[in-house]
Amino acid sequence: MTQDLQTATSEEASGRISFVERGVEAKVPASGSTSWGLQLKCKEDSRKKVRMKIHLTLVPADAAEWSIRLFDSTGTSLYDNHSSQSTEEFEFFLEGSQPKDLRLEAHAPIGSSYKDKVMIDLEACMVDCPTDCDQVQYVAEARQSILALKTSIGHEKNVADDISSRAKAGKSDVSAILSPTNLRGYVLIEGMNTEKLRETVRGVRRAHSFVDGETTYEEIDHYLAPKPLVSGITEGDVVELVAGPFKGEKARVQQIDEAKEEITVELFEAMVPIPVTVRGDHVRVLEKDR
Repeated sequence: MTQDLQTATSEEASGRISFVERGVEAKVPASGSTSWGLQLKCKEDSRKKVRMKIHLTLVPADAAEWSIRLFDSTGTSLYDNHSSQSTEEFEFFLEGSQPKDLRLEAHAPIGSSYKDKVMIDLEACMVDCPTDCDQVQYVAEARQSILALKTSIGHEKNVADDISSRAKAGKSDVSAILSPTNLRGYVLIEGMNTEKLRETVRGVRRAHSFVDGETTYEEIDHYLAPKPLVSGITEGDVVELVAGPFKGEKARVQQIDEAKEEITVELFEAMVPIPVTVRGDHVRVLEKDR
């Protein structure tokens, strides 16, 4: 079986039979699934019988069993490891040189652990010449899911703390909780088993339902790497101070210190125009300088 899933090409198969595509690796959330389209072809024009063998390898060996199925283009099941009628070896015909379309599916079990894998080895041989074969391997790896939990606005931090306490108190599938200050009405939760995630948050005060579907890292990466406090503020902007002794006062930005994440402003209502230095998150921009 080839070990290089990315660079192998169909030209490497020197016999009459060959897989058109080489195998690729997919990452699948627990209780989720993935599928691959593949083709098998024969160099001869005549109708030929093919024997296919499927071998599954779990990594680690004691990992929860994946559901693996193989279908032809009509949707007919050729292999199903959860069916009592399926065998690891079966036969079908190739109609001349026309490629046969196949679809391989891998369904991750609910009990998958992080980075559990299933390696699916397919081998196709000509029945009239058992040594004339081609092989391909597909790999599916279990990954974590990120779900967005709806909460009452203003209670995001409390919900996150309650879920964290539950996760620490007993067996839980929660691996991370994120409650960004600028994400109102939602808490982000990461874990392997989405069903266990739902059980963990059930009954938490101010926690509502999960948003349908998953959240991707691309959608939340700006929360993981927050912008500088002075981001979006420029000299000349009119701002309102939202914290500190001058809270509620309006001012104009005079200078910005990006290294210290501080800004120097001049208060509008001050008797004497004295510059005041405050943190970047202590102001709210009211009007941009034109």
